Amino acid sequence: MLDPGDPVPDVSAPNQHGESVTPDFSEPTVVFFYPEDFTKGCTVEASEFQESLSAFGELGVTVYGVSMDDVERHAEFAAAEGLAFDLLADPEGEVAEAFGVSTDLGYADRRTVLIADGEVRATYAPDPGGHASEVLDDARSEFGGE
Repeated sequence: MLDPGDPVPDVSAPNQHGESVTPDFSEPTVVFFYPEDFTKGCTVEASEFQESLSAFGELGVTVYGVSMDDVERHAEFAAAEGLAFDLLADPEGEVAEAFGVSTDLGYADRRTVLIADGEVRATYAPDPGGHASEVLDDARSEFGGE
């Protein structure tokens, strides 16, 4: 896993709409890796990021979810949960590998990275419940706000 201060790798992956996405890590960004669409913990985590999405937006922070699910599964998950942020499909684990996130068990470990100016600002190995609010609090401290 990357550490605070490490440069963030350039990555590209398709989102749930099949569009190629290359995040701009010079801007404030949250990338959360999660094991699998439609599982209990992952649904809780993604839903909480969705609930906080406008607050992240007010800080200028873009949110991305990444798992090893394919585009079609991400599309179903995003539609079912009303997710308005990009879910990046990483079926080969290339994005996870670039960030140093383990895929040894056939899915990405649950890890989150807070990024700005092309470098890691904070990393998390979270429990899914309440995690989005923890990251939001850190983003407020890091990027202004309350």
